[in-house]
Amino acid sequence: MNAIANSEIKIWYKAAREEDFPQNGGACVKYKNIQVAVFNFSRRNEWYACQNLCPHKMQMALSRGMIGTLNDEPKVACPFHKKNFSLRSGECLNAEEEKISTYPVKVEGGFVYIGFSF
Repeated sequence: MNAIANSEIKIWYKAAREEDFPQNGGACVKYKNIQVAVFNFSRRNEWYACQNLCPHKMQMALSRGMIGTLNDEPKVACPFHKKNFSLRSGECLNAEEEKISTYPVKVEGGFVYIGFSF
């Protein structure tokens, strides 16, 4: 679900069961020392994952952000600072913040997997 090609993925991390994630919302999972915000964008039938760290004030908060769209671009808004980040590219859509990391997501057999390339 982002710019990383499947051929570049080194590991698919089995994050949790599909039903463990709120519909049209997010939850945080941890892989090694990385906190990842995973979003079940059910009204679009899409899944996204990005870093949980908001670069504006360096708070682990994006998993609690509001998801929506801007010109059909899926986005998350930091719950504290209202900075909007594309869930596809990681680009900040309403300020000059640094880009956030995004990760591919797949759902298979009722489980959500996050792709990592190292």
